[in-house]
Order: sequence, then structure tokens, then C-alpha cells
Amino acid sequence: MDKKIEKKTWTLKRIATYGGIGLFVIAVSYQLLFADRRSRLKVDKEKITISTVQRGVFQEFIPQTGEVQPSRTVYLDAIEGGNIKQIIRESGAMVKKGDMIIEISNLNREIAVLQQEAQLVESINRSRDTRLGIIKNDLDQRQTLAQIDNQLAIFRPQYERQKILLEKKLISRQDFERTEADFKYNVERRRITYEVYQKDSVNRINQLRDIDISEDRMRMNLESVRRILDNLNIKAPIDGQLSTPHWEIGQAVNTGQRLGQVDIIGSYKVRVPIDELYLPRITTGLHATTDFAGKTFSLIITYIYPNITAGRFEVDMNFDGETPQGIRRGGSLRLRIELGQSSEELLLPVGGFYKDTGGNWVFVLTEENKAVRRDIKLGRKNTENFEVLEGLKPGDRVITSSYENFGNNEVLILN
Repeated sequence: MDKKIEKKTWTLKRIATYGGIGLFVIAVSYQLLFADRRSRLKVDKEKITISTVQRGVFQEFIPQTGEVQPSRTVYLDAIEGGNIKQIIRESGAMVKKGDMIIEISNLNREIAVLQQEAQLVESINRSRDTRLGIIKNDLDQRQTLAQIDNQLAIFRPQYERQKILLEKKLISRQDFERTEADFKYNVERRRITYEVYQKDSVNRINQLRDIDISEDRMRMNLESVRRILDNLNIKAPIDGQLSTPHWEIGQAVNTGQRLGQVDIIGSYKVRVPIDELYLPRITTGLHATTDFAGKTFSLIITYIYPNITAGRFEVDMNFDGETPQGIRRGGSLRLRIELGQSSEELLLPVGGFYKDTGGNWVFVLTEENKAVRRDIKLGRKNTENFEVLEGLKPGDRVITSSYENFGNNEVLILN
């Protein structure tokens, strides 16, 4: 008899089929649950910049451009107006203190000065005549007293002798009375004359003192008037280099008009305009550096101008130590003005990425050819580095070039 053959439920084919389905399901589930589904973008490694995060000294500073100026400048302003009579030294000439530069003529002013001078001389002469009159009066009074004393020297002995003779009745009373009258008259006359002389002496002292003061003032006025004509001559106030606009002989000059300036040569400062936003942080004593002819030079802020113009204020900086050789007035210097003390921080080099991310995230290399997006937090900035506050550690490699072409991708594959 034939024997019934029972079919097996799990054949090799069925096991292989279900096994394949199971593996497919597992693979799909893994992809759904665990696979990296972040958007990716392939990037040419040669077209990006990769920088390494590292610890270093961070110095906060602002870059500015300053203008080289002489450390001291003295301006030449016309004290008296007129017309240019003679130009003795041209712009660019080296001058010594007191050297004549420009001679100005003003005929009306010269005539007025001569008239004032004549009036003052006449007043001084009248004052001197008054002084002589006072002195002469003093001499006359003293001479009168001397004459009276001389008369008394004659009458007193005569009066005393005749008084004795009268008592002995050797002379007549009439002769004695005449002598007595002359003697008493001169005594009284001397008393009155000396009293007047004493009062006049006090007045004379006061008058002579007032005359001395008046004469001193008139002489000072006379010297001032004579100096008015000296003001028509423009002279160098210090040693230095002369700078003037172009002047012509006969050209009119107004009172107070600036005619030029004299600069000290070899000593310079730098005038620097700074944005008003930094005003609270700028103080005298702050340092700055500049590079010139392959060397770095140090400067220090010595003066802050109080006025703000077009959103900027100015400071003067002097060289701290050596002055660069070869700089010239009017030249420009690129400066790095320090805003505080340096400190050791975690640093990320400055790059174009900041414009696209605002410093909130960057692409960090996790493998040699792979970079992923990472949130970070940046602090202060200078022209070279950012201060890293969170999200990065020393040794991290970061793409610091522009992210403009990366779109919203979160992973970059570097080719």
C-alpha cells in the first residue's frame, strides 16, 4: 500500500523566505529608528577654511586709522590787519624763534599809533613838570625856614642882651621894644611856616606817589602803543618748520586771520577718530600698537577731545618710547587700541561664518572628511579671534570660512 507523505510546515524555502522578510523589516526599522537622517551636503575641502580652537592670550582692541601730526603746533594769527608788505620766509622753511616771516603795513594804524604816542609823551612831560613844581615848592619852603632861622640867630642874642641892659637901664625901652618885636615876629613866623611845611610835606608825599603811579601807567601804555606796530610783523614763536598758504604782496589781511603755523620737527603725535559707541570705554592711559616699516611701536592716549562730530570723537596719542623713523605729518597709521587687560581664553579665529550664523553655531569636524553642526556661544571679539564661552574645547577643528552655500544642511561631507 502506498504511504501518505505529510508536508512539512517549515521548509527550507519557507524559512529562507521569512528570514529574508524579517531581515528586511529589521533593516527598515533600524533605518527608521537609529539611522542618521540629517541632511547632508558634499563640499570641496579645498574651498573651505578649517581652523583649530586653542587656548591663548585674548586682548580686546579696536582697529582705527590715525593721522600723524606734530606733537606741538603754534599758529600764526594776524593781531593787526593790513596789507602784506613783504614775505620774508616761504612755506616749508625752517625758522628760529623770533625770525621775521611776514611784514604787514597799515598806514592808518601807524598814524593813529604816532598820535597816541605823542599824546602819552605830552602827558608824561606834564606829569614831570608837576613833579618839578612840587619839588620846587618844597625847596622854597625849606629856604624860607632857613632864612627865618638865620634871623632868629641874630635877634635872639640881641634880644637877650638888650633885656639885661634894659634892666640895668643902660638902653632906652624904645630900642628894646623894637628888638623884642623883631624877635617875637620871627619866632611866630617860623612856627607858622614850619606848620605849613609839615602839612605840605604830607601832601607832597601823596602827590609824588600818585605821580609815580601815573607815570608808570603812562610809560606802560606808551610801550603797549609802540608794540602795536611790532604786531604788524609776523615772527616765528618757536623753532620749527613753517607752513603757510600761498600769499601775495599787497594781499589784504584781516585782524585775527590765520596766516600759517610753525610745527616742531621730529616729535609727533597721532590724532585718532573713534566711534562714539566706545566713548565710555576710552580713557587716557590706554595703550595701542601700530606696525611701521616692519616694526611694532607702542602709543598711549594722552588727551580725549570732548566734542562729538558726526558720531565720532577724537583722541591724541603719543608714542610710548621709540618714534618710527620716516613718518611724516599728514600720514596715516593703522592702530590697534586696547580696551582692557589681556587674559588667557579659549580662542576661535575670526572668519566669514559669523555673518551666516551670528556666532550661534558652527560646523565642527568629527572625522577627517565629515563636519557636523554644533551650537556654541561666543563672547568678545577682536580682529583676530573670538572668545569661546560654550560648545567648543581645545583641539576642535572648525570650518571658519563662509557658510553661504551650505544651506540648511546639518552634515558636510568633505571631498
